[in-house]
Amino acid sequence: MQDHTLRGEHKKTMSLKKFLIVVNIENKIYLPDPEGGTILSDLVIKGGYSDVESVRSAKTLKITVRSPSEKKALKTVENLCSELRIFNPVLSDCTIESRGELRSTNSEN
Repeated sequence: MQDHTLRGEHKKTMSLKKFLIVVNIENKIYLPDPEGGTILSDLVIKGGYSDVESVRSAKTLKITVRSPSEKKALKTVENLCSELRIFNPVLSDCTIESRGELRSTNSEN
């Protein structure tokens, strides 16, 4: 078991689990989405998928967090999103969700 100091706190790495937290950032619905529009045009014009009505693009961040609980892992990512302003709340919507605990492999120990 290894001790790590993070922001002045002693934490034991064996007691922490790893969680995958997914952050999705996309333009507000009332703003244009040129990338989505281009993809839609290619689908309809070049691909013949005339049944596709709209496409919206988004940026996805997959963040692995060591934490004692899933709830605390989510809170960590919520805090870093707001503190570091990884998105502009005036222009973008941001959703944060957990994909659950990641299982360690022997090479990570």
